[in-house]
Amino acid sequence: MTISSDLWQENQDLVQACLKHPFVQGIADGTLHQERFAYYVGQDAFFLEAFARAYSIAAAKAPDAEGFNTFHSLAGGVLDELSLHQGYADEWGVNLQAVEPGAATRRYTDFLLATAWSSEVSLIAVAMAPCMRLYTFLGQQIAQSGIKDHQYTNWIRTYSSEEFEQLAQKLENLADRYASTTASLKSTYRYAMLCERDFFQAAWEAIDLKI
Repeated sequence: MTISSDLWQENQDLVQACLKHPFVQGIADGTLHQERFAYYVGQDAFFLEAFARAYSIAAAKAPDAEGFNTFHSLAGGVLDELSLHQGYADEWGVNLQAVEPGAATRRYTDFLLATAWSSEVSLIAVAMAPCMRLYTFLGQQIAQSGIKDHQYTNWIRTYSSEEFEQLAQKLENLADRYASTTASLKSTYRYAMLCERDFFQAAWEAIDLKI
């Protein structure tokens, strides 16, 4: 067992809560209301920009060339992910430049950037790992019974892909390489996973909030 796999197993309650969330299940079967997904696209694009910045900060703090190069390559993966969101935004008329972050989004990005600026590279990797592993897991779980042809098919294909699995594994490898198990490490990982759950909930409530 590795540190990253231990942390993943310790947080299965939140992992399963995300998988069973009506927002995720709506993506799985294509029934999610487009207004909810449009809100999510805007918020996630804002989040991903912060995520890419956190990768860049981690690269600057990396103690060796391998970490420096890997963090930079992972930041490139985020830019590819943003291209997917731009496609959704163009399709559904979402102006990503005008997005105002909601409370759940701001909590998550503030946490990530504060961790990136104030912490060692090991804790930065641990703070970012839940996002990558969770999305890989969700995509793979949804795709298990076959990817249906509907408006969210590209989302499922992206996160169930071998390419995204490799990105998640690269980040977990860095966490395993640099980190040692501490109470701070465990609380950081769990807080990030809580932010993931709250992110889906905020998107689910978007229509009720009359965005």
